[in-house]
Amino acid sequence: MITKNEIKFVRSLKIKKNRIKSDQFIVEGEKIVDELIDSSLELVKVYSTSSKYESLDKLYTKISKTNLLQISNLKTPNKVVAIFKIPKSGEIDFTSQIIALDNISDPGNLGTIIRLCDWFGIKDLLCNTETVDCYNPKVVQASMGSISRVNISYLDFKKLFIEKKLNLVAADLKGESMNKFSFQENQIVVFGNESLGLSPEIKKIIKNRVTIPRYNSNYDIESINVANSVAIILSELKNRSTGR
Repeated sequence: MITKNEIKFVRSLKIKKNRIKSDQFIVEGEKIVDELIDSSLELVKVYSTSSKYESLDKLYTKISKTNLLQISNLKTPNKVVAIFKIPKSGEIDFTSQIIALDNISDPGNLGTIIRLCDWFGIKDLLCNTETVDCYNPKVVQASMGSISRVNISYLDFKKLFIEKKLNLVAADLKGESMNKFSFQENQIVVFGNESLGLSPEIKKIIKNRVTIPRYNSNYDIESINVANSVAIILSELKNRSTGR
């Protein structure tokens, strides 16, 4: 049986300060939970209405559907809620292609971008300190397990970009068309906030700009979703850097 204190603790992990304090985060749904159990992440506890996790012994607690509703963040919970340790960020490989996010605020966008990085073989994802927490339950849900395979680091971009000589390019509406841009093996592509774009201080630091060409003369369309932009540019970056 799950105790009242356990219910209170699991529910508390919806809030960032509690995740930081406990160094733990919540995951929901059989597919994602099963994938993360098989990953390098450290499992803390599984609460499930199913008996399939019995082999986990002390790490498993069978619960009722009512209990599941009490601890779930979803409107329609899917059998299992698990808690994992938040891993330490690994060393960043600045010789490889990297995606950097400046002030991304939407959890769904961040989760999708993590999944895109995984799909395109991007090992490192850099986030500035104002970007939404990658262990936010909505981010974890949208990443669909990819969060265990992408090294995510939160850094002070201004300090990082000034102190290190990095091959930076900003995704910007006024940039050079990606069809003509020469992407390189150590390129770091920086994407800005969903509505405001790159912060002014970061824009001053990055001289190179790249944009997705518009194929429609309807200028009522100001921009496209940031996750879609990452997908399009990653596809081009990979094709260009491998000599398509």
